[in-house]
Amino acid sequence: MFARSSRQAAKWACGHFLVPRNKYSLACTVVTQSPPSGSCSSIQISRSDNLFWHSFVKDRITVMSRRNFKGHSQTVGTARLKVLLDLDQVLADFEGYFLQRYKERFPDLPFIEEKDRNTFYLRDQYAKLRSDLPDRVREIYTEEKFFLNLPEIEGSIAAAKEMADMEDVDVFICTSSLTSYRYCLTEKFQWVEEHLGADWLDRTIISKDKTMICGHILIDDRPHIKGACRNPSWEHIVFTSHHNIRTDLRGKRRLNGWTDGHWKDLIEDFQKRI
Repeated sequence: MFARSSRQAAKWACGHFLVPRNKYSLACTVVTQSPPSGSCSSIQISRSDNLFWHSFVKDRITVMSRRNFKGHSQTVGTARLKVLLDLDQVLADFEGYFLQRYKERFPDLPFIEEKDRNTFYLRDQYAKLRSDLPDRVREIYTEEKFFLNLPEIEGSIAAAKEMADMEDVDVFICTSSLTSYRYCLTEKFQWVEEHLGADWLDRTIISKDKTMICGHILIDDRPHIKGACRNPSWEHIVFTSHHNIRTDLRGKRRLNGWTDGHWKDLIEDFQKRI
């Protein structure tokens, strides 16, 4: 279903998208209409000179950047590899910074070293230590400037930029937001701008359901990603982190880091296949 540039489309967009008046210009909505089971749907909206894509599914939010950003070809039929990079624990060191802040704020409470992490959600593992700890965990990652101050994972920024400069490769940031989004949403965009540059804001997608996002590769540390689309367009490459080292990946490939150059082999392999 498509709504094309017209007064009617503009009226529809204003009625269905919330566009805050700031430089990050998020476009978001909750759509209560659900597509057929296992299918993906999109609405294309032209708003002034910006083209937004909004994939929708019941009770999920997808915040997407402008699609017609400079430097990425939109020529029909061009075989360009679309790479989706998760932010937390792929580009930014969520786990390491969490542990640092946890120890600073709660020096007398028990903690779990990174090497001993074995669940995707921090709260799940901390709950096994003591019933009150999940609330303390949540206090850390919902505090102001937590996401803004995440350090880079070694080699991640250089690799992302080099990947984006490769011929016929489009690179996007594809990250989720906390449901408690007070600081998270804005700070993720600020992090991207600070570490990758302002031009990457137009390559940033924030979605609660990554199966709704189109691409060839999703590099993400979460070992199993589920959503409305049972068969996403992308192949999931699991970025190795302490919490997923012992996880059964059910045949998925791993990427163990950014500094050994193996990501280049991965990209070149996919380019041969599209």
